[in-house]
Amino acid sequence: MHAAEENRQELDSVSVLNAKRTLLQLLGRAGVSADDAEGLIALVEAGALAGACEEVGALGGSLPGDKGEPYESGWLDGARAVTDELGGIAERALRHTVDPDGPSAASAARPPVGRMEVEQAKAAVTPLYLTFTAVSDLDPEVTEEVLRAVLGTMTPRQRARYAGRLADFAEEHRARLERLYVEYGPGSATAIHGRYSLLHSATSVAVLERLATQTVVLREEWDAAELPPAWLDGPLTAWDAVGPRGAGLGAGDGHVGETARPADEPSPKVS
Repeated sequence: MHAAEENRQELDSVSVLNAKRTLLQLLGRAGVSADDAEGLIALVEAGALAGACEEVGALGGSLPGDKGEPYESGWLDGARAVTDELGGIAERALRHTVDPDGPSAASAARPPVGRMEVEQAKAAVTPLYLTFTAVSDLDPEVTEEVLRAVLGTMTPRQRARYAGRLADFAEEHRARLERLYVEYGPGSATAIHGRYSLLHSATSVAVLERLATQTVVLREEWDAAELPPAWLDGPLTAWDAVGPRGAGLGAGDGHVGETARPADEPSPKVS
């Protein structure tokens, strides 16, 4: 056995299972159902596998010394095979978590939004919102209702990846979002206007992202939830006002981001 392998610290399967059971018990005491807790743990496991796949892929392109062409080809082929298999395991783990009924369900159906999906969205939007503005006394406090409408536009797999999508959207449009919250958010001169109420909620970041990609479907979910139409019109108006004319979320026919376009694709550039 190689010296490095002798000193390697690895968790055995029994210890891993014990850690998982401990976490399930702690979450249960906090009121999280066993199914929700299992789902969260499975997402973390799938993410760890995906991260390992990325690391192995990066290492696979580096040859250990100058061994010549035959060795190089064999090394690269072997590394590629390992990376592909690890990627397949990560994909199956994710599919098992968010798509237990088969691939057709994950790609097409939009089942009812679950409690844990709402909690994951809450955890994603709040820190993003606070990078642009502060907590507002005028927050309409309809976080769950708004996030259920937002998440209702997505498949389970898209919901599982939504935190990353939100982060990408915020980074891509950071300057424009900063202007929007300065001019229309908490502390602005427009704070008393009801049509901009949603900009005082952390959920507004999620709403803006959906308006940029799934406008029509969001309006359908919004109407079904009986949320005030003005809460969508206000952010649209504000977005147009702080950016180039004609490049806003509601530009053209008002369908920026057709419903047929998968929501996992990068959001269109609207700034």
